[in-house]
Amino acid sequence: MKVFEKEVSYGNQIVLKSYKFAIRIVKFYKYYIDKNRNLEVIFKQLLRSGTSIGAKISESQSAFTKKDFIYKMGISLGEARETEYWLKLLNESNTINNDEYKSLYNDCEEISKLLTTIIKSAKQKSK
Repeated sequence: MKVFEKEVSYGNQIVLKSYKFAIRIVKFYKYYIDKNRNLEVIFKQLLRSGTSIGAKISESQSAFTKKDFIYKMGISLGEARETEYWLKLLNESNTINNDEYKSLYNDCEEISKLLTTIIKSAKQKSK
């Protein structure tokens, strides 16, 4: 069964990048879970944290206050850091190949850097 991926245009770089990253994580999970059922727990952790980044960012777009926005973006940053951890673990345990690791890790790291910048900027503006 093929899944049609409609291009979603949010007009917000971090929302779009995190959404596309979540799609990659879902596809990665679907591919690897069939190959490595014995590592299902780790792959599920990666799936949860990798998709949660975008979900929390999306949720933050409806924050009631600046403080609430910063808090929700901080949770997203924590999820991104957790995703980086699981990717490193899978790579260093030779479960995934280095090219896959680098590609996913670099995307996640870029999201982490954007989140850090957004959080710092929002904190400065709220002073």
